[in-house]
Amino acid sequence: MAINGITQNLNTVANGDSKSSGIAENPNGVLNKDSFMKLLLVELQYQDPTEPMDSEKILTQTSQLATLESANNTNKTMSELVKKLDSNMDMGALSAIGKMASLGSNAVMLPKSGPAKFEIYFQEEIKTGKLTITDKNGVVVREISLDKQAGKDGVLAFEWDGFNDSGEQLPAGYYSVKSEYLDVNKKQQKTQFGIYPVESVRFENGEPLMKLGSSYVPMKYIVEFF
Repeated sequence: MAINGITQNLNTVANGDSKSSGIAENPNGVLNKDSFMKLLLVELQYQDPTEPMDSEKILTQTSQLATLESANNTNKTMSELVKKLDSNMDMGALSAIGKMASLGSNAVMLPKSGPAKFEIYFQEEIKTGKLTITDKNGVVVREISLDKQAGKDGVLAFEWDGFNDSGEQLPAGYYSVKSEYLDVNKKQQKTQFGIYPVESVRFENGEPLMKLGSSYVPMKYIVEFF
């Protein structure tokens, strides 16, 4: 009788039958700490006096439940922390507007066919100067005058046909682009490909994209803000 009574009442509590047990219904069928304690009390109430429950097992089960609850609380806390970090990242991205951003490289890609197209930011108005293009070994392969850009500043677009100063077609690959120029106040200035002001921020699927020049670049590709 005792065994049958225990089984029946365990099923009653686990299934949330409030009519037969008087215990609150658990519609989601999830056993939390309170549900476990109710089960334990019912089990103690209907246990066989000749074969009482092992107190060590009770303590073990209680300890396991406490560990599980602690793990669940940790998971909940971590989830909340992730949400806060995501929110802070969004605010950090927005605070970058107006700052300078570096991609960490000044290398542009010369394709197998067609010119290399790129943009360079000039903080001051150009009076005169030149672009210097070097290969992977740091050897200067082409110098391009900035006479056509005189009087301009900001992000300027360029095209390089891939020929060196001797008129030879260079192989496809990456080439570094820098510039030295005099501004309208005749002060020496330097700049290079890969450094731009952050003009705006756009979010796609929760990822911030920074507008650098005419392109939107994922924030993860930016190595420095200054």
